Amino acid sequence: MLKFTAVKPWALPILSGIFIGTSYIPFPPWAALFGFVPLWLFWQRQTELKPVILGGVITAFVFTLIGFNWMTYLLHEFAHLPWSLAVVGMILYALFAHLYVPIAGAVWFILQKRLSCSKCLSLGLLAIITILSEAYSLTLFDWNFGYSWFGSNIPFYHWAEIVGFSGLSAITLACNLPLYLAWQWRNERRGKVLFGAVVGIFTLLNIGGLILKLRLPAPDAEFNVLMVQGNIGNSEKMAAEVGDGYGQAILNRYLSLTHNALETHKNQKIDFVLWAETAFPTFLGENLVPQNAYPAQLSQFLLEHNVPLVTGAYSVDMREKLLTNSLFLLDENGDIVPPHYSKTILLAFGEYIPMEQWFPQIRKWLPPIGHFARGQGATTLFNLHGLKMAPQICYEGLFAYFSRDLANLGAQFIVNVTNDSWYGTWQQPYQHFYMTLARGVEFRRPVLRVTNTGISSVSLASGEILQRSPIHEQWSDVYRVPYLKNPQPTFYQQWFYLLPSLLWLSFASLLILALKQQVMVTKTSN
Repeated sequence: MLKFTAVKPWALPILSGIFIGTSYIPFPPWAALFGFVPLWLFWQRQTELKPVILGGVITAFVFTLIGFNWMTYLLHEFAHLPWSLAVVGMILYALFAHLYVPIAGAVWFILQKRLSCSKCLSLGLLAIITILSEAYSLTLFDWNFGYSWFGSNIPFYHWAEIVGFSGLSAITLACNLPLYLAWQWRNERRGKVLFGAVVGIFTLLNIGGLILKLRLPAPDAEFNVLMVQGNIGNSEKMAAEVGDGYGQAILNRYLSLTHNALETHKNQKIDFVLWAETAFPTFLGENLVPQNAYPAQLSQFLLEHNVPLVTGAYSVDMREKLLTNSLFLLDENGDIVPPHYSKTILLAFGEYIPMEQWFPQIRKWLPPIGHFARGQGATTLFNLHGLKMAPQICYEGLFAYFSRDLANLGAQFIVNVTNDSWYGTWQQPYQHFYMTLARGVEFRRPVLRVTNTGISSVSLASGEILQRSPIHEQWSDVYRVPYLKNPQPTFYQQWFYLLPSLLWLSFASLLILALKQQVMVTKTSN
C-alpha cells in the first residue's frame, strides 16, 4: 500500500513513458499520437518547477528502458562490463539519454509562468517546445517518432519525401495536442468532434501517402548486386585487428561465401559484390604498402571471377597519421578505384573521444577507445561503369543531411555498410535497419544495406523492402535493383530547412502573442 501511495503521484509520467516506449521499433506505433498526453496532463497540474522536471525525467527514463534496453547488451559486449555493471550503465543511460523531455517541460513552465499567457497559448507553447526539444536533442542514437510508421509499413511514412522523417516526428508530436484537448473534453461534443477530426486527418494522410507512392516515376535501369554477410563474431574481429591469425580465416570465409554465391548465380550477370563494414580484415589504400598477402589474394580473386567489389576495410590518413574506417571500390581487375571513402560521422566513445582535441589528457584516462581520423564528408560518389553510388558507413545512415548532400551529387542509389554485431538480436538491429533505409524514402533512391551479422537487405525508392537476411547467420543473396539513371530531387531534398524554419517561426509567433497578451493584461490592471 505504501509503495502504491509513493508511485501514484507519478502515475501519469510513468504511463507516458510506457506509451512512448511501447510505440517505438520493434513495437507498432500504437500510442505515438497520444504518448505525451498523460505527461502533459501532469505538467498542467503543477505549480512548481521541480515536479515538472522530475516528471519529465521519469517519462524519459521509462521509455528509454523499454525502447533502448539493448544498451545493456552493448555495454556487456563492447565495453566488456559484467552484467551487473552493464545494468547500472543502462540505468544511467536511461536517466540522461533523453533529457529533452524534462528540458521541454522546464522551458514551457518558466515561460508560461513569466508571461502569464492564456490556456490556449500555453498549450501551443507546450506542443511546439516539445517538438523543438526533441528535434534538437543531443543523443548518440539519433532516433525520432517518424521511423515507427515506416517500421510498421503504415503509408503515412511516404510523406517523408516532403517533410523527412524528422517532419513525420514533428507531426506525430503535434497530434498529441488535439488529442490532449479531446481527452479534456471527452464528456463534451467538441471533444468527440476533435477526436474524430484527428482520426479523419490521419486517415487522409495515409491515403495521401499511398498516392505519393503511386505517382513515383518508373525506374529506367537496373543492376544486380551480390550481398554477402560474413557473420564474423566480435572476438574474431578483435583478434584479427591485433594480428592474432584470424585475418586469413575471415578473408577465407568471405571469399568462400562469395565464390559459392557466384557459382549458384553463374547464369546471372553480377554487376558488383557488396561486403560489410571492415569486412576485409586488414588495411587497404591506394598508396599503402601491403603488410601481408591479403590484398593480393583479394585482387586475384576478383580478377579470376571478373567481378567488382565494394568492401569496408581499415586505412590510414597519412596527414593525421591515424586509422580510418573506410569503404573501397575495387574493379573487376582487383584494382582500387580512387578515391576511397573514409567515415566522417564517427561514433562518440567508440571511434573518438568528444573534446579530446581540447583536453588530450582524456585519452590517457580512456585508452581502449578508438582513435580514428574523420573523412572528407559527403563529397564524392563511387562510379562503376556509370553506376553512381553514394558511400555510407554504418552510423552515417541516420543523418538526413548527409544523405541529402550525396543525393545532391547525383547519386543513383545509396550503399551502406554496417557492423551491428555489438547489439544482440532484440531491438537495435531492427531500429538501425529502418532508420538507415528511411533515407531512401526521403530522397527516393534505393538503399543497399549489408551488415556483418544482419539485418542486410535492399529497399527500393518506393520504400518497398526486399528479402531480409537472417540475424547472426552466414548469408548471401543476389538482388535485382531497379533505379532511375537521373533521379529528380524530392521536395524534402530541395527544401531541407523549410520545416525547421516553420517550427521556429511558429514558436516565435506564439512567444510574440504571449508577450502582447501580457502587455495588454498589464495595461488593463493599471
